[in-house]
Amino acid sequence: MAAPMDDRAKVDCVANARALAPVIAAAAPRIEATRELPPDLVDALHEARLWRMLLPRSYGGDEVSPVDYVQAIEEIARADASTAWCIGQTSVCGTISRNMKPEIAAELFKKNPRGVLAWGPTNNAKAIAENGGYRVNGVWPFASGSKHATWLAAHCFIYEANGEQRRDTGGKPVQRTFVVPRERATFQDVWHVIGLKGTGSNTYTLADVFVPEDYSVDYHALDPAQRREHGPLYKFTVYQLFGSSFPAIALGIARTMLDDFCALAQGKTPQGQTALLRDNAVVQSQVGVMQSQLAAARSFFLDAWRDIWQGAQIGDPTLDQRIRLRMASINASQSARQVVETTYLAAGATAVFESNRFERRFRDMHAVSQQAQSQFSIYEAIGRHFLGMPANSRLI
Repeated sequence: MAAPMDDRAKVDCVANARALAPVIAAAAPRIEATRELPPDLVDALHEARLWRMLLPRSYGGDEVSPVDYVQAIEEIARADASTAWCIGQTSVCGTISRNMKPEIAAELFKKNPRGVLAWGPTNNAKAIAENGGYRVNGVWPFASGSKHATWLAAHCFIYEANGEQRRDTGGKPVQRTFVVPRERATFQDVWHVIGLKGTGSNTYTLADVFVPEDYSVDYHALDPAQRREHGPLYKFTVYQLFGSSFPAIALGIARTMLDDFCALAQGKTPQGQTALLRDNAVVQSQVGVMQSQLAAARSFFLDAWRDIWQGAQIGDPTLDQRIRLRMASINASQSARQVVETTYLAAGATAVFESNRFERRFRDMHAVSQQAQSQFSIYEAIGRHFLGMPANSRLI
């Protein structure tokens, strides 16, 4: 029997993530070796409802606040970054259900309590209009979490049957997103990477797949009239939610790595020395700086989310709130990366061995930092705003 809505509303995703963390951490070596989440862990994540955090309650989700969501992702990342990445990516993908026809969203998620949607970014794919739907062809890379998904999304440019590209009233090419069962796709095993090995972010292809009209949606649509879910969570764009998932993962990696370093420093005597690592004044200063840096970044990040979430209860997020959230997100990503780099170097030769968790987390962090929303260039849009110029970024 499904839980009553009031019970689902009380789901504590942060506590669930924290409780499952030892199980996730224990699975980390298998995740790294097999380059995917093992079936028993996938089952445990479903049991803890961590795949359902951002889904609407009307489709069997928990519709948690973004403040709780990012803290849950942070807790998962402390145990294993690949797991957090899979949960974060697919959770945000599922929010496009806000614009879906209810019967389609119910098919994806409510009828199947293990329903998960994954996707890769647009790659000049085409959907050609025909009677009743579209003929879809294309290739989508970086499909994180797709090994555990039941559905895939295909972002496409729309073409008419005569080959003419469809454009909106402003002359811009029209895009739509199509959802298809995972088994309709062909996958290429390309995810041989430096870090986040367990995300299975492979490439998939759809070749001449017919998708009925009802299984398409404009997930970019911000007009409330196009939304079928009107809770405050669904006032946020996928870019804002994705853009907050990445820093949450970075903060989790940095926190656990810094904690491990503090434990190491209290017992390690560097080669050729007689004093413990913790007795070194430089190390003491570094730890003081890193603890302060990480705490400040996390506080700013959560405060920005609390502020914009409170505003979303009564209206749409303001431009100033959106800018502040983007500032806090990129600051958290950049600060966490700096903490990880300093910690790795301070740990010395110990950090290079696979028997310690330093080297894997160093690699994971540098895979996280390569994501477009984690890079330094994000500051440009923020700076433009404060200089009286349009931000010119869909990420704001």
